[in-house]
Amino acid sequence: MSTEGGTRAVVAAMAANGFIALMKFGAWALTGASSMLAEAVHSVVDTGNQALLLVGGRRAKRAATEEHPFGYGRERYVFAFLVAIILFSMGGLFAIYEAFHKYEEIVAGHPNELLEGPWWWVPILVLLLSIVAESFSLRTAVRESNHVRGRQSWRRFVQTARSPELPVVLLEDVAALLGLFFALVGVGMTLVTHNGLWDVAGTALIGMLLISVAIIMAIETKSLLLGEAATPEAVGRIRQALTDADGVRRVIHLKTLHLGPEEVLVAAKIAVEPTDSAARVAEVINTAEVAIRVAEPQVTALYLEPDIDTSTVDSAPDAPPATPALS
Repeated sequence: MSTEGGTRAVVAAMAANGFIALMKFGAWALTGASSMLAEAVHSVVDTGNQALLLVGGRRAKRAATEEHPFGYGRERYVFAFLVAIILFSMGGLFAIYEAFHKYEEIVAGHPNELLEGPWWWVPILVLLLSIVAESFSLRTAVRESNHVRGRQSWRRFVQTARSPELPVVLLEDVAALLGLFFALVGVGMTLVTHNGLWDVAGTALIGMLLISVAIIMAIETKSLLLGEAATPEAVGRIRQALTDADGVRRVIHLKTLHLGPEEVLVAAKIAVEPTDSAARVAEVINTAEVAIRVAEPQVTALYLEPDIDTSTVDSAPDAPPATPALS
């Protein structure tokens, strides 16, 4: 569900941003408004970023190889991190540069005369149409996110989601709407006051907004690249499945790792009933593995280490100190 929903949200955002970019470039060509150029570049960057997310999703489906025995699921994290870098460099830094460049022109006595010409209404119309298109894109991202978000707050969802596409599209769409608002205020106030510094301010705010969003994306995707455990809910289901499995006395220790958004590795040491039969131990392990995969279908790699439960011996008053089971 999360993969299909994420793909739909990405495609919707890419289509909207491609159309919006063309309109913004047209408005900038007619008026020369720096905030329109910053927003046009922003839309181009967003379109390219969504294409990168689709490429990452496709590459992540490759089969495992000897060199990459656990598959390529983390390709989606790599491409999401690239999105953050591109948004920071090509989107945010360009807008800051454009604001500084336009400010220098105004100080030098070369104000933007195109906004005073017959096409002054074009950027307002383009920005309003862009807000409508971005709102539809955001609605799609919100609808698809609600399928997997559950009762989490939006902030918690962005922080804990193991699938990067939906949080990235949500952040980009929110940033796009805020950027359009900044551009609308900048261009509108420039038309009202005939002071180009409003246009400069709107452009600078767009740049700072994109840099902030890029930093948030980079922090979240860096954590995924380093390797995050399964969600507490998933770990609880796995632990419960082990505890309920026939022949398992207790879970000595349990570790999980996301190999990809929908791929989880589980490694656990479990205490089994004392027996001299290797066949019985193998039966307990097989039963526990089936229980885990039923409880958490995302588990694609599973390693269980059996041990003898020495808790009864350890609790005897005359018994020597026991060696910790966790190595």
